[in-house]
Amino acid sequence: MKKALVIIALSISLVACNKPAEVKEVKTAYVDTSELMKEYTEAKDLEAKYKSKAEEKGRQLEAQIARFKQEAASFQSQAQANGQAWAQQKGAELQKREQQLGYAQQALSQELQQESGKEMDSLVSGVKKFIKAYGKEKGYAYIYGTGDAASILYAEDKFDITKEIIKALNDKYKAPAKTEEKVEAKK
Repeated sequence: MKKALVIIALSISLVACNKPAEVKEVKTAYVDTSELMKEYTEAKDLEAKYKSKAEEKGRQLEAQIARFKQEAASFQSQAQANGQAWAQQKGAELQKREQQLGYAQQALSQELQQESGKEMDSLVSGVKKFIKAYGKEKGYAYIYGTGDAASILYAEDKFDITKEIIKALNDKYKAPAKTEEKVEAKK
């Protein structure tokens, strides 16, 4: 009985060893994330939006700063004529306004950073979801990222799908805009 079991085990192992191992090719690719963010239309639009917003709000603040500088310049000439007590009081007021303008500049900068940061995080999250869906659809086992936070030190160019991803994302981004234009045209 033991001999029969040993013979069966040996024959099974011989048969198993003779089978060629099935090796499934793993489909991989990579995306240059820096290039993606430079060429993705929605990212460009977002950057332009916050650049113009910063310029607009910056102009308002610059006007206040210009008025302050004029007052500071006139303070110099009036200080001698109006006396030391007036100069000290006016100097303290100007110093307080200068400090307020500095705080306003910081607040504006922080506000714009927070707003753009939220939208950029949302954009990056959307891109990641898109790439995941794209990878599933195209049968990729892995899609790696390169760029600023490189996780790949070398890859053959034939595995670079950055341009495909950029085109697909831009097409997807433009599609809702075209749909909205058609709806507005019908009205």
